Amino acid sequence: MNVNAIREQFPILHQQINGHPLVYLDSAATSQKPRSVIDAVSRYYEMDNANVHRGVHTLGSRATDAYEGAREKVAAFLNAASTQEIIFTRGTTTALNLVASSYARAVCGEGDEIVITQMEHHSNLIPWQQVAKATGATLKYIPLEKDGSITLANAEATITDRTKIVSIMYVSNVLGVINPIKEITAIAHRHGAKMVVDGAQSTPHMKVDVQDLDCDFYAFSGHKMCAPTGIGALYGKKALLEEMEPIEFGGEMIDHVDLHDSTWKELPWKFEGGTPIIAGAVGLGAAIDFLTEIGLDEIEKHEHKLAAYAYERLSTIDGISIFGPVDNRAGLVTFNLNDVHPHDVATVLDTKGIAVRAGHHCCQPLMRYLNVSSTARASFYLYNTEEDVDRLVDGLQQTKEFFGYGIG
Repeated sequence: MNVNAIREQFPILHQQINGHPLVYLDSAATSQKPRSVIDAVSRYYEMDNANVHRGVHTLGSRATDAYEGAREKVAAFLNAASTQEIIFTRGTTTALNLVASSYARAVCGEGDEIVITQMEHHSNLIPWQQVAKATGATLKYIPLEKDGSITLANAEATITDRTKIVSIMYVSNVLGVINPIKEITAIAHRHGAKMVVDGAQSTPHMKVDVQDLDCDFYAFSGHKMCAPTGIGALYGKKALLEEMEPIEFGGEMIDHVDLHDSTWKELPWKFEGGTPIIAGAVGLGAAIDFLTEIGLDEIEKHEHKLAAYAYERLSTIDGISIFGPVDNRAGLVTFNLNDVHPHDVATVLDTKGIAVRAGHHCCQPLMRYLNVSSTARASFYLYNTEEDVDRLVDGLQQTKEFFGYGIG
């Protein structure tokens, strides 16, 4: 994988921040966009802008072809059995809320269980809190190990015959943990539970085969995988999606409307009321083309190498705490520099042109488990290099000097 050639395709990376070349280490929050994606969105607005599924004129037909063509790309990217199993959403949050509000509230009741983990992003925690409150179901947590990982033994002990839903992130946005989703799915299914996967941090970085995982639902966001913001998708097994009721009503999702009753279109359109995110879907399709051409296996290999290098280099800094496992780590490193607040760390690094994330990362329960209020996080993608890691390490050493930590 030629990282320098890849970097040339990202216009935003070729600028200076505060007098220094930009080092962008916040791709877990949102990735940058290659020229091919920017051009695809621009071309849609310049040449094909029209509403979909409605007009028979040329622009409407071209827009519809582009929108549905993007759905075909998503289905192939995830190895879904059918395009009917792909629902376009605003992103992972919307997709998970759709499952919680439409499916889970219908199947959960008093005494049933919903199983998640303490590492979950708020988007995969709060919806299940709300389902539990509304239905009387019990929210249970698979215990975490000291390094933040989960074991299959603990999953087996937590999931029971009363469990209706198991919902877990594939990759932790804080710890870098890669969870054994396929094996946990098998445990869930043995107990008659459905498996929901938060794929926000996995889909951009590794090959995902939903049929091999056998998960029942899988959610992801486009903006973390080189696509525009405001677009994502929910994969769901067709039989489950067919039994679910839509939660948004209006144009486009209807089949027949009478004065007192209505019927819905077939999948996937019954869940896509109103004018959809057409340009976003076009951009997502272009992003999938871009990532597929490079190869997800190559991207994953590159990021794992970077994460290992970053862990090794950061470990040499006196007074640093690194969270998450040493091995089996996705492309990010979360850390704290002792006695320096993460926000201060990020601010000083920004003066050096280095962009990292600081805060609770939408994982407040996990922060409490780690006994911290917030952390700093450097997250890598296909356009990052070992030189970026070296710049980060140098910046952290300068941060220590700036705050007088470890001096004298």
